[in-house]
Amino acid sequence: MSADAEDPITAWKRWREHRVDGVSAPYGPLALTGTLPQTPSGGTPGLADYPEGRIPAVPGRWLAAAGGVTLTAGPEDGITLDGEPLAGSAVLAADEAPPSHARLAAGEVRLVVIRREGQWAVRVFDPGAPGRAAFTGIEATPYDPSYAVPGHFAPYGEDRTVQVENVDGRTRGLGLGGELSFEFEGARHALRVAVDEEDGSLWAVIGDATGGRSSYRFRFLKPGIPAADGSVTVDLNRVQLPPCAFADHFVCPFPPPGNTLPFEIAAGERRLKGALASGI
Repeated sequence: MSADAEDPITAWKRWREHRVDGVSAPYGPLALTGTLPQTPSGGTPGLADYPEGRIPAVPGRWLAAAGGVTLTAGPEDGITLDGEPLAGSAVLAADEAPPSHARLAAGEVRLVVIRREGQWAVRVFDPGAPGRAAFTGIEATPYDPSYAVPGHFAPYGEDRTVQVENVDGRTRGLGLGGELSFEFEGARHALRVAVDEEDGSLWAVIGDATGGRSSYRFRFLKPGIPAADGSVTVDLNRVQLPPCAFADHFVCPFPPPGNTLPFEIAAGERRLKGALASGI
């Protein structure tokens, strides 16, 4: 039996420490200062909106190309690629690495090329971001074993997509792979969950009766990888804040229909410390 199984409280404390370290890291979510360029309508950012290739507040010249982005920079731009000064042009694909290991940098700032909804854009991570400087921690409720219950995952016959509103006001498709059912306080509940294509782990966007009051508007639940028979522990002590709770430049989906639970999840991560009720 693993140490985590023997002592869930210690395991939860390690998880909490890992979470705080991760979000407050020099290039963690709190360091995101922009996803650029931003379209005039406030929709999905894309380089096509700047055909001249100059993105405000980002050095270099960025042009969408077949299969990537062509970045042209000179010594005056101060951009490095893989640790070497970039003087000339380079074609870049979407960067799947974490910002701390981004190929591109401008001084202490990391530049991450992304592709979303058919648009190329650049995320800017700055360790001197105001949000990171102001961070004092995440409010979380102490571990309560009653919130860790057996669950069962039942995959759909094929993946489904449901249209849900996102925090930026736009509606997008959210891919779902099945339902996670569990019993809590004598009642049966089911969550519509996504399945990670790489490792088969589950994650869900969920709401509850505390959302927008004593907790952030919605939270994420990541139960892990179910066993071959579909069994998996639903530990609501590990519900966590979504990336958009740390920086406005992240776009997160609201819970899909059926994923707002009818009881209070007085557990897990609740909100940033110091957050006002009107701002959570």
